[in-house]
Amino acid sequence: MRTLAVFSLFVAVAVASEDQIASAVQAAPVDRRAEAAVLGYNASGELVTLREGKNDMVCLADDPKAKGFEVACYHKDLEPFMARGRELAKKGVGGRERHDQRNQEVKDGKIPMPREARMLYVMTGDGWDAAAGKVTNSYLRWVVYVPYATPESIGLPVKASNEPWLMYPGTPGAHIMISPPRK
Repeated sequence: MRTLAVFSLFVAVAVASEDQIASAVQAAPVDRRAEAAVLGYNASGELVTLREGKNDMVCLADDPKAKGFEVACYHKDLEPFMARGRELAKKGVGGRERHDQRNQEVKDGKIPMPREARMLYVMTGDGWDAAAGKVTNSYLRWVVYVPYATPESIGLPVKASNEPWLMYPGTPGAHIMISPPRK
């Protein structure tokens, strides 16, 4: 009986992993999905590698403990910066404080950060419909990391609006937010 229970748990985790992979890659451009690395959650709720990558994309599955549904994919060069953000969040450090701490760590040489632009794709929605193979009521926004960019260097405003805008200008984590109107 114990063997059956362990097998059932293994099957449930494997199926959940398949769904996590399928849902996580929805944030990536179609031609980047099949070979993207995928990070997701094991039965204990720990973040683990569900699939090794063969291209430059890393996708992050929806956190089952977080409210709402959100998956993201980003260029692998951003992984150290993103991983540090997850570590800080786990310690309860959020918002501007988390951003400032990561930026200081980049400046101190503790976190590598590319100097060139790198993409992040974020998809939110009501949830994953495994039968249909899609995120229900999905919304995709784009983020272009442009370390140290300023309004003067790229010509974007720094206030959220219905057009692209620059968040955290002049810092290693400066990025262009592109949030299309919702349907």
